[in-house]
Amino acid sequence: MSVMMDAGSPCHCIRKRVTIQPGMKKIINEFPFSGDQSRPRHDMDRQHIYTVSELNGAIRNLLENRFPFLSVSGEISNLRRPYSGHLYFTLKDDQGRIKAVLFKMQQRYLKQPPADGQSVICRGRISVYEPRGDYQLIVDQIDFHGAGNLQLAFEQLKKKLDGEGLFAREAKKNLPAVPRHITLITSPKGAAVHDFIRIAARRFPGTRLAVYPVAVQGDQAAAEIAGAIRQVNSRLDTDIIVLCRGGGSIEDLQPFNDEQLARAVYASKIPVVSAIGHEIDFTIADFVSDLRAPTPSAAAELLLPDARALLDTVRNLRNRLIRLLQDRLNRLADRLALQQQKLGDFSAPLANLLLKVDQESMLLSRNMENILQSRRQRISAIELRLERQNPDTRLQLSISRLTSMRKRLVRSAHHCIIANEQLLEQQKSLLEAISPHATLARGYAIVREKNTLKVVTDSSEVNPGDQAEILLHRGRIEVTVDSCSREPGKQARQG
Repeated sequence: MSVMMDAGSPCHCIRKRVTIQPGMKKIINEFPFSGDQSRPRHDMDRQHIYTVSELNGAIRNLLENRFPFLSVSGEISNLRRPYSGHLYFTLKDDQGRIKAVLFKMQQRYLKQPPADGQSVICRGRISVYEPRGDYQLIVDQIDFHGAGNLQLAFEQLKKKLDGEGLFAREAKKNLPAVPRHITLITSPKGAAVHDFIRIAARRFPGTRLAVYPVAVQGDQAAAEIAGAIRQVNSRLDTDIIVLCRGGGSIEDLQPFNDEQLARAVYASKIPVVSAIGHEIDFTIADFVSDLRAPTPSAAAELLLPDARALLDTVRNLRNRLIRLLQDRLNRLADRLALQQQKLGDFSAPLANLLLKVDQESMLLSRNMENILQSRRQRISAIELRLERQNPDTRLQLSISRLTSMRKRLVRSAHHCIIANEQLLEQQKSLLEAISPHATLARGYAIVREKNTLKVVTDSSEVNPGDQAEILLHRGRIEVTVDSCSREPGKQARQG
């Protein structure tokens, strides 16, 4: 239901529409602007205009006096603990929700830490934060009753899919050590995708990244994500699919607890990695996917090797190979020298053999040099690719683009402000044209009974001898009715 609150003179009314929740109707009758409209108007201070802070203060006093202590049952959602140590959360049911806070000093009385999805009874009082006009529940005590509806649905679906083997280790697909192409299924506007791209560019710039844009929260998000997984599988042009989303409440993460999405992940021929929420957040998609990363940033760290460390490994292997070949050649030379001493006079045959060994040694050296040269060229090419993908260069380009976009935004905002100011002037002129004062200024008047202040619109509403007052553009006139007639020109009835 809704209530209209009026204040001011008969010609000027300030109206505000507010929504009244179930259980609050009785409070409306106690509010200064409401109640029995038949009360004499002089009981109210018609000349007083409330400021916003006065109104918020009055509402706060009203609520705190009306509800000094109460108990509210519901399900915890959007739980967060800032650096202050206080607990802020939302208490909700199927049809509504209310903000709540449990201060740090009261938390020592809790039997267990609260969590999203728990069904509880909160005991405390209602208060209003006057600077913002927000009302919330100040919690002194929490009684725990078990898991909420979302948590129960989560556990039931988890048990069902686990029984069907969707979580089995044998069903997990192997991930490539160095993926060449990664597809991110996520919202392109979120911070999670930018964190992944930034870390991927730093660790292995040569990897190709593609973003498949979808909604990551809301009623249609699960269907969009499942469709995106099937679409990417139809092309088979990527090595890994990453389901990427930042942290959020249990409601925000609900799309990733959808059964159809879980089955789409299980049916994917391409390995799927879940990088959803924070490290403490677990969804059904985490259990079905081939790898679960605690965060989107951690997913980039797990999937991509460090290119510089990889280059160091290649260099170390090359140097080790050179040393092994050199040691091998030295041992062969020593063995040949020993055999030469043993053969004595068989110098001629040995000379031919040594010549052949020298030729093979030269051929081996040339082949080794060719191999080393090829490895050097490949390393140089990799170093060149790393230089082209330098984060500093890409950062400067991004800063330049951001500066240009900011200038365009400032210009657009300026034009928008000018247009709105012009529209405001037009609306102001229109309102002034239809104002009651403008009508009175053209010679019209308002007639009302003197005692009841009721506006007279029909001559039958007054009788000869009644007193009335006439409101003009400037001032008013008190008159006594001599005669009345319902139509102009006809004989008026006399008193």
